[in-house]
Amino acid sequence: MKFPLAIRLSEIAAFIRAEMVGDPGFSVTGMNEIHVVEPGDLTFVDHPKYYEKALNSNATTIIINKDVPCPEGKALLICEKPFDAYVSLVNRFRPFEKAVAAVSPSATIGEGTVIQPGAFVGNHVTIGKNCLIHANASIYDHCVIGDHVIIHSGAVIGADAYYFQKRPEGYKKLESCGRVVVEDHVEIGALTSIDKGVSGDTHISRGTKFDNHVQVGHDTYIGRNCLIGAFCAIAGVTRIEDDVILWANVLVNKDLVIGKGAVVLAGSGTEKTLEGGKTYWGIPAIEARKKWREVAALKMLPDILSKLK
Repeated sequence: MKFPLAIRLSEIAAFIRAEMVGDPGFSVTGMNEIHVVEPGDLTFVDHPKYYEKALNSNATTIIINKDVPCPEGKALLICEKPFDAYVSLVNRFRPFEKAVAAVSPSATIGEGTVIQPGAFVGNHVTIGKNCLIHANASIYDHCVIGDHVIIHSGAVIGADAYYFQKRPEGYKKLESCGRVVVEDHVEIGALTSIDKGVSGDTHISRGTKFDNHVQVGHDTYIGRNCLIGAFCAIAGVTRIEDDVILWANVLVNKDLVIGKGAVVLAGSGTEKTLEGGKTYWGIPAIEARKKWREVAALKMLPDILSKLK
């Protein structure tokens, strides 16, 4: 998330009650997670496992819970609970804004777009030209929808990221301040849910088509002209490149890449990156030809065992 105007380091330090390491006038232009930060962004880290990654990321301001040497050209904000400090900044700079109408007066709707009765369009949403938003679809605040997009009934665009920190007293929610960005000529099936980025964007590229009952997690990128079958579940921070086909009921784990032109057959599940241009099947998904050979070999196993008796 980018701030409307750059904010001084000293202002943020005062707000979250953190010890400041760096020039008080140091400019902070936005806030983001480690995997999507850019120069000028603020991020947070609260576990030794990720200190190095955060300090060496593109972020130039880091909220951290340990006194460490400050990298050159960066600033540190040291406090006991970086997670809580980050959430407080989200609530300050992108607070919840209740709806006052089914289609928010602050939404921008393009020429020729039809919004059917019962649909919800939240605050500061942008919808392009010649779109069709069917009844009971919901588009949450700040989402961006391109031209010639179809969103079917019951779809939810921009629900919160599924991101919680476990604590002795229960789970603490990391409030989401990201968006969903949907490019032109995308079709989103009924009862599909696409979660917003935690602080960046979940991105659906031009020409991609979703069947019904699909789940897309936060900060995921889906490329151009993909086909996503019914009941697919795609975890967060995943990258699906152009021309990928996921047939029905495919499960995709987080933090991986499915390469350009890959095809994953129905009922498969993958927990690792898949190379493009190949067809995959099974749980865990492997190249389909290899999997079919394994199945054929298993069918032969009873006959082989019977001959050994």
